[in-house]
Amino acid sequence: MGQSLEKMNWFNEPDNWEIKGDTLLMDVTPKSDYWRVSHYGFTVDDAPFYYAEYGGEFEAKLKIMGDYKTRFDQAGMMIRLDHENYIKAGIEYVDGRYNLSTVVTHKTSDWSVITLDRPVDHIWIRAVRRRDAVEIFYSFDDKEYIMMRNAWLEANHPVRIGMYGACPDGNGFKVSFSDFKVSHLPDAVRSEWLKNNHA
Repeated sequence: MGQSLEKMNWFNEPDNWEIKGDTLLMDVTPKSDYWRVSHYGFTVDDAPFYYAEYGGEFEAKLKIMGDYKTRFDQAGMMIRLDHENYIKAGIEYVDGRYNLSTVVTHKTSDWSVITLDRPVDHIWIRAVRRRDAVEIFYSFDDKEYIMMRNAWLEANHPVRIGMYGACPDGNGFKVSFSDFKVSHLPDAVRSEWLKNNHA
């Protein structure tokens, strides 16, 4: 079962959005983003984010489809402790190219991209949180997942996790999110991972 979208919460609620079944449709707010300080010299924290709160270790998955138009149009998954500590991962449209994009923020933001050789209609993002690490994966078919980032995030602290869209330079665009699911990791999976990674 996926997360019940009706029971989630808005941070920076957009003017237009609706839920149809397991899909959230959103008009991304113009001139909105998440970024802190580095490279560009500004801090913004005003893009729409629809979230639920989870503690412990978990796996989260999400399908994203967007009508990207303007440079830096982006949509994806966000995992957020607070305004100084968050991870956002998904698709970002830059200079006519689609990029798999991850921003990791701990007081200041960094940005990593994987440029795709063609436009894509949709992608899946999966995040796995174990102890103080979050592994981010992408997929084009919800079968083969490839790691795009392994990032630190403070352990033993509940997080807000969900769907975000941002439009720093443009006048907004439409995006849909579906198949959002968060599953707590069973103790057996956690124990196996600890054994394999801390031998």
